[in-house]
Amino acid sequence: MLHLEDCKAALLNSKLGQVYFTVEQNAVATLTEGITKGEVFVAIDDDGACVGFIWFIEDGAFHSFPYLHIVAVKAAYRGMGIGQQLLHFFEETAFAQHSKVFLVVADFNPDARRLYERLGYREVGAIPGLYREGVTEYLMMKVNSSSRAVSVQKDDL
Repeated sequence: MLHLEDCKAALLNSKLGQVYFTVEQNAVATLTEGITKGEVFVAIDDDGACVGFIWFIEDGAFHSFPYLHIVAVKAAYRGMGIGQQLLHFFEETAFAQHSKVFLVVADFNPDARRLYERLGYREVGAIPGLYREGVTEYLMMKVNSSSRAVSVQKDDL
């Protein structure tokens, strides 16, 4: 729980936080859950300060694939590539054992969606009202580009 306050600040001052975490105690409870489960990873600068975090669940998508739950960077550090570094960490970790990763991005966050698309995520579905009525979440997937397809054939005896 060393970086809980910094993670809370990053979350509450993000578009995601402004829509889904309008009550500070809910943000704290949510982050505490992720930290307790060992699913939250923090970005630390050269001075040892937490500048952002990523929370992913190993088998959170369809009980089979890694699911990116939340990524947030403190306001003063946005635009410096920290979010991309956190996403790279997620993908590197996830693709070590999985062929696909998933996330959802809300319709009110087009900048995040553009970032995900630029990094190779593609929309595979839309879920209106998933977390909040009036907000559509877009399910996005990225396939590990280094995984190779193989054909399986019956061996002739």
